[in-house]
Amino acid sequence: MSKRLAEVARKVGVSEATVSRVLNDKPGVSEGTRQAVLTALDVLGYERPTKLRGERARLVGLVLPELQNPIFPALAEIIGGGLTQNGYTPLLCTQNAGGVTESDYVDLLLAQQVSGVIFLGGNYTQGDAPHAHYERLRKVNLPTVLVNARIPELSFPTVSTDDAAAAEQAVLHVHQLGHRRIGMLLGPADHIPSQRKLDAARPLLKKLGAPLEDDMVVRGLYSLESGQAGATRLIAAGATAVVCASDPIALGAIRAARRAGLRVPEDVSVVGFDDSALMSCTEPPLTTVRQPIESMGRTVIELLLSQIAGTTEAPDELLFEPELVLRSSTAPAG
Repeated sequence: MSKRLAEVARKVGVSEATVSRVLNDKPGVSEGTRQAVLTALDVLGYERPTKLRGERARLVGLVLPELQNPIFPALAEIIGGGLTQNGYTPLLCTQNAGGVTESDYVDLLLAQQVSGVIFLGGNYTQGDAPHAHYERLRKVNLPTVLVNARIPELSFPTVSTDDAAAAEQAVLHVHQLGHRRIGMLLGPADHIPSQRKLDAARPLLKKLGAPLEDDMVVRGLYSLESGQAGATRLIAAGATAVVCASDPIALGAIRAARRAGLRVPEDVSVVGFDDSALMSCTEPPLTTVRQPIESMGRTVIELLLSQIAGTTEAPDELLFEPELVLRSSTAPAG
């Protein structure tokens, strides 16, 4: 007990006596100090006293599917900063293959009595993934916000880039450059953002007189390696332009073109999605569809805080308009 008191006291910068008063629910401690002590308990992994467990800690779970795609750390930085400015401490929960699952993180966050959870991608974007852990969040009415398109059955407040508009901008751009064999590199078949992109691109290309053939659609993972493998297939099938579902996939497509002895953009044009960090510094600089992550991040914070305060009913889904950023990875068809 004394070790715990000393550790929490050092973390907060108060005396052990002050920590003891908080843990014993005694008067004479300011609300700010009281909350700081309870937050320190959570951060250090100590259980709160039984009589204090019913209170929410000023902690918010920030669940990321990965860190390799630079768009997720960028979003986490914006949202984490906003949480801190509003007096909440973000708990970063990053998934990795064979590691802690999304369901495990939900159990952990519920045990920590967090004030809310923000998901920056995850199982809710895939129809065939497990979803039972989201019901646990709903049962306790824990404020939750999702970022990226989700399956319809999960009616949590959601902030998304308009995937249909993104696909239309990218496809129309390369079509206007004269490309008619346009390939698409997407995520898995059950991935909702990818479905939305494909559902928008097909009718547009048909209307433009360049129908999207089945061999021009390749699905895979959101990685450079998967992008390279998929683009190799598209290029072999005659694609002169490749529209990708993420920037890392697009970088893989550029590598595939070069391995095939082709030049980007002279022989193959490539379009990414996200406009993540350093895409203007690649060779060639990547034409991509920018997600407005600054405004999306601010909206995520507003939605979560309004749920915590119980002041307004959160909307079902908010769509944000993307922006095509023209650089040097696209050019007129040869």
